[in-house]
Amino acid sequence: MNWNWSTLGDFLPAFRDGVLVTLQALLGGTLLAFSLGLVWALAQRSSLKVVSWPVKAVTEFIRNTPLLVQLFFLFYVLPEWGLTLSALATGVLGLGLHYSTYTAEVYRAGIDGVPAGQWEAATALSLPRTRTWTAVILPQALRRVVPALGNYVIAMLKDSPMLMTIGVLEMLGEARQFGSQSFQMNEPVVAVGIAFILIAYPASLLLRALERRLVR
Repeated sequence: MNWNWSTLGDFLPAFRDGVLVTLQALLGGTLLAFSLGLVWALAQRSSLKVVSWPVKAVTEFIRNTPLLVQLFFLFYVLPEWGLTLSALATGVLGLGLHYSTYTAEVYRAGIDGVPAGQWEAATALSLPRTRTWTAVILPQALRRVVPALGNYVIAMLKDSPMLMTIGVLEMLGEARQFGSQSFQMNEPVVAVGIAFILIAYPASLLLRALERRLVR
């Protein structure tokens, strides 16, 4: 493989833009996935079947269909129904919505893992239901699930190149566009691969450290 440093230098401005867009999509998707996933998890525990059953059906449908199909639906079909979003906003929505169904299962497992004695103690103290959730159950559940949630952040990062298919110029999208214009693909693609490693590996180390801290 012939390596051309001048080509890499020409690619750097577009590469910086791609990194920024990737991080924006990752941050937006993460916030949406974490918050919406908690909503899904709590709704599935509702005693009202009219609430829990539709939520379970929707989350199962989203979780069992490909992310790429969902992105195409959001970007190409929703405008036909009068809802038009930018490519980046669509990408954030797609990532967040898709991964919220997985984080919902993580939250569910964390809530189910809270010892029954905690529920009984809250009942014995006559705590209001809202207070029981916010002060007793959720703090313990969230402490248990932080490492698992972090794993989905890394998975979301690795799925971010799919946004290229709807016109979002994240890192790989910028590399592809640069390569099609310059006919030089080696340098930009290798740079993108290294960038993913430099982002994902430190994040995985941070998650391991956080997990050890939470265990202690």
